[in-house]
Amino acid sequence: MINQLFLLALQVSNVESKGGLFDFNATLPLMALQFLALTVILNFLFYRPVSNILDERDEYIRNSLTTASTSLLKANELTKRYERELAESRKQAQNIIRDSQQEAQEIVSIQIKEAQQDAEKLVSEASDQLNVQKENALKTLENQVDILSDKIKLKLLGNQSLV
Repeated sequence: MINQLFLLALQVSNVESKGGLFDFNATLPLMALQFLALTVILNFLFYRPVSNILDERDEYIRNSLTTASTSLLKANELTKRYERELAESRKQAQNIIRDSQQEAQEIVSIQIKEAQQDAEKLVSEASDQLNVQKENALKTLENQVDILSDKIKLKLLGNQSLV
């Protein structure tokens, strides 16, 4: 059986092989033409439209980036301008607050001075009234003392005449 297999292998090796992978006959130029035709067809049908779409996409991205960077620069400028305006507004507000506080302090000090002057007037008026009342009381007391001393004198004199 081994012998039979060996003989079969010998017969197969003696047979000339045709149609191998790299046969150089009329099919090679035909295959080269088919390859070139396929390349040209693929270039027109697939590669060129895809490359056009990719170029348009690149251009769109470039334009978008340019527009975005321009918008970013404008936004930065606006931000800086608004920050400056905000700082100026804060300074103005602080100045207004400081001025109003000074005015309020001046008004308060004026009102305190007026209140002190009114209080001094009231104290002096009260003092004057007390002095007037004191003088009236002293006059009344002097009159009463005179009357009482006259009565005492009369009683004493009247008691002496009886003795």
